[in-house]
Parts: sequence; structure tokens; C-alpha cells
Amino acid sequence: MSAIDAFILKVKRAETPLFRSLKKVGRTLHRAQAPRMPAVLKPVLRTLYELHYLVIQVVRALVNICYRHPLVQGRCASFGENVSIDGMVFVSGHVELHIGSNVWLGGGLDIMSGKWVDVPRLIVKDNAEIGWNVRIAVNREVVLEEHARVASDCRISDSDGHPREADLRRRNAPVDPKDIRPVRIGRDAWIGAGTYIMKGVTIGEGAIVGANSVVITDIPPYSLALGNPAEVYFKNYGRPKVKQTGAAQPE
Repeated sequence: MSAIDAFILKVKRAETPLFRSLKKVGRTLHRAQAPRMPAVLKPVLRTLYELHYLVIQVVRALVNICYRHPLVQGRCASFGENVSIDGMVFVSGHVELHIGSNVWLGGGLDIMSGKWVDVPRLIVKDNAEIGWNVRIAVNREVVLEEHARVASDCRISDSDGHPREADLRRRNAPVDPKDIRPVRIGRDAWIGAGTYIMKGVTIGEGAIVGANSVVITDIPPYSLALGNPAEVYFKNYGRPKVKQTGAAQPE
């Protein structure tokens, strides 16, 4: 044990008055507390609090407009209008990106592609939304249709990224083409936070997938699915109450 490790251990054990005092000082610094502010200062402090975050938001907006947006547009094969980006989109590989209009892309979005297909494509259609910290692995095709919403911390992949056979993995063999199957998330579908969507899955129009689910099979339109693996619990769930003509639909 090094001298530094021995010293840290003695402070943690606090077996002598000296080390008890050092531990108390360290705890005070770690959990520093401020005195209560007089009530007369609260309006000023509240104003400073709001200004603090206003400045941060203004700076972020300027960085997005002047830096992130141009770079992301340059990386995309097609890019619509009124696209909102909360952070730089990290793209690894040769995936072809198609971003529709009125799309929202949250921060921490990672998009990766392998080497097995010549032109893998990620297609995000009009009015779709992708939340924060989402990771999408595109080896053939992943499609988000109109108004589809993917919440934060989701993972979407159209391939396992490696062969299923142990000996082939050991040799770093390429993925079998039959194990690269496109993923499609239908229009108006909602994918809950922390959900994993695996290869070959189609999420039907208007379907809802509960948070932290693992989806390995297709989800029918207008159904509620959740769990690991995800199961359909309700069908005809969440259908629009009003048709395009304006007439009410039966429940």
C-alpha cells in the first residue's frame, strides 16, 4: 500500500483525534452549506437565478445556429426545414442521413454504421422527434415515420453487430446479411424512455412501447406493448378520437 493510500485509509477510519478532525473537515468541504439568505434578497437572487439560465440558453442557441446546424446539415444527404438540434449529432461510419422538416433531435444523439452494406440509411421523416442520449446503429436501414417519437436513452439497431456463432466472433468474421434486418417505427408511434428496439422490428402506426422495454418482434398498430421481451397488452389502444373529416370515431 502506498503512503497516500495509507493516509486516506487512516482518515476514513478516524481512529485518532487528528484523523477524526481531518475527516470532519473533508466531510464539511464535501457537503458545503451556505447560510440562509435574508428574505429581502430573494427577489434579487431569483432574478440572478433566471438570468443564469437565460444566458446559458442564449449561448447554446447561438452555438446551434452558427456552428452545430451548419455542420450537421453538411453531414446529411437531405435536410428539411425548421429542424431543431439540441446538441452536436455524432455520426460514425458511412451511414446516409435523411432528415425531414420540423424534426427535433435531442442532445447526445449517436448514429453508427458498420461496413457490411454499401449504403446504410437513417431516414427521419417530417415532424419526428428523437430524445436525448439516443443511440442508433444503422447497418441497412432505420426509418422513423411522420410524427414518430423516440424518448431519451433509447437504443435502436438493425443488426447485432457481430455473428451469432462463437467461432465466427472469435475470428471477427462479418455479420451474415440475413442478420441485418431493417427497423421501422410507424407514424405517430411513441417509444418510451430506455427502450431497446432490435433488428427486423416494425412498430406499427400509433403504437406505444412502454419505458425500458426490449422489443424483438413486431408491434401491431395502435397497441400498447411493454416488458422484456415486450408483449402486447392492449390492442386498439390510442386510436385517434377524430377522423380527418372531423367526425368522432367510436371508442
